Amino acid sequence: MKRTRSRKKKLPEAPVTITIESLTHDGRGVGHVDGKVVFIDEALPGEEVEFIYTDSRKDYAEGKVVALLSQAPERVAAGCPHYGVCGGCSFQHVEESTQIRIKQGLLEEQFKRIGKLAITEFWPPLTGPHWGYRRKARMGVKYVAKKDRVLVGFREKRHPYLAEIDSCRVMHESVGNRLLALGEMIAQLSIREKIPQIEVAIGDDVCVLAFRVLEPPTADDQAIMRAFAHEHGVSVCLQAKGPDTIVPLDDEPEVIPTYSLPDHGITFKFRPAMFTQVNYDINRQMINRVLATLNLTRQDTVLDLFCGLGNFTLPMAKYAGHVVGIEGDQPLVNHAKANAQFNGIENVEFYAADLSKDITGEAWAQRKFTKILLDPSRAGAAEVLPLLKIWQPEQVVYVSCNPSTLARDAGILVNELGYNLVKAGVMDMFPQTGHVESMALFRK
Repeated sequence: MKRTRSRKKKLPEAPVTITIESLTHDGRGVGHVDGKVVFIDEALPGEEVEFIYTDSRKDYAEGKVVALLSQAPERVAAGCPHYGVCGGCSFQHVEESTQIRIKQGLLEEQFKRIGKLAITEFWPPLTGPHWGYRRKARMGVKYVAKKDRVLVGFREKRHPYLAEIDSCRVMHESVGNRLLALGEMIAQLSIREKIPQIEVAIGDDVCVLAFRVLEPPTADDQAIMRAFAHEHGVSVCLQAKGPDTIVPLDDEPEVIPTYSLPDHGITFKFRPAMFTQVNYDINRQMINRVLATLNLTRQDTVLDLFCGLGNFTLPMAKYAGHVVGIEGDQPLVNHAKANAQFNGIENVEFYAADLSKDITGEAWAQRKFTKILLDPSRAGAAEVLPLLKIWQPEQVVYVSCNPSTLARDAGILVNELGYNLVKAGVMDMFPQTGHVESMALFRK
């Protein structure tokens, strides 16, 4: 019996008219066609648009705008010529103050729907530069033989291919204005097809570009890369395997990027592939808000969970009696210790621990803490929250990059652990994108 292959149902080609009713958490417009929900890129509530389908599933469909029949007052012209093709941004069509208002609304909605909580008091949003703010990124690299060109940048929207872009306005100008020059330099290399990505790390004063190389560059390749580095005032490094293999070009000095917290007299050293906040202006404001909220004194013993290289730990230690920082990545813990020593801060301890696992046997986990800071990954902190019964903190400040897991964990803190939600708010860490960074305060 002959078997026929199942084919994906062909999408309608004719444009369809729809009225946008609301926004998703990632900033897509939501509407309905024949009772089926449709998610549409770059569409705003209240707008009537014509769209074409880009995907259709049993329960939902996706599309993109081909014509605006009416425009929301918040709509503006995108500030980047590559917007809509490059997938790095999703909010450039939204007026800047409206972007943050939408993100606050999304946070409020997530708390109600997931955490079953109402935010009764909001912090004023933390805002900063809307362009040129991004100092950390992992950029893709691809040699396209048909065009005899090396592309450098980010993937196309909803596609796995690299977008053909010449610049990036959200990246710091030291890199964002040099994508074309980077591609032209890589095109001259014998290993141009063996460089899949570049790790970008821009400190307060230096820019480091770590090239992932699947084959070692030749001496001529290194000479070309060195000339580029000197011409553009950047440091070029090579990464043969994992993050710990990043090294400078031959005969070039190692450049260590740093970022500072001038209000607190602290400077952090970090390696290119290490996690740091991408937006230094918002990071400084965020740290100041945490310190003002916790109102630390020398009687406080603070626990900093998911502490990274000590971004919150060290400034908190300037004012608290003692701070313990916990992080799952051992190299980050080692770097946090080195940063504490570099800054002459002695009232801190750092430990490596997987906070998604049982840590009750750890000696530090059996202590009491007056205040706790949580700054987890997108997965949130649900596994570690039950230990608050042991630690008994008076206050908990939760910094989040995912409003849905923050809302879930807020529900646990309030409904199961007896804390009150005092206030919450958003921080514009990633302008022009749908990413929502937020903070919440809980008090016993």
